[in-house]
Amino acid sequence: MANRNLTTKDILQKEFKTSMRGYSPAEVDEFLDNVIRDYESYNKEITQLKAEHERLLSKVDELTKQATIAKPAYSSQPNNTVTNFDILKRLSNLERHVFGSKLDENEEV
Repeated sequence: MANRNLTTKDILQKEFKTSMRGYSPAEVDEFLDNVIRDYESYNKEITQLKAEHERLLSKVDELTKQATIAKPAYSSQPNNTVTNFDILKRLSNLERHVFGSKLDENEEV
């Protein structure tokens, strides 16, 4: 952010030298009062925005942690595509395991 040289207190306590043809002190004071109000409102807005920024950063961190925890384990492995051949091979192995003894008995008879 920009470097500020004045605070609200500096503006409020500023004293101007008066001369014969100088500015009207009442007009200068009125203007400075407006500057002080604006300056204070900007400071409040900056404070609110900083708090909102911190809240949003913590929310992002929280959601990132949740997403990391909830990520399925299989997604970290390489792409496992199952082909029809793989399915048929598994079925064949299961058939041999389940019906293997019965098939062997039928062949002996």
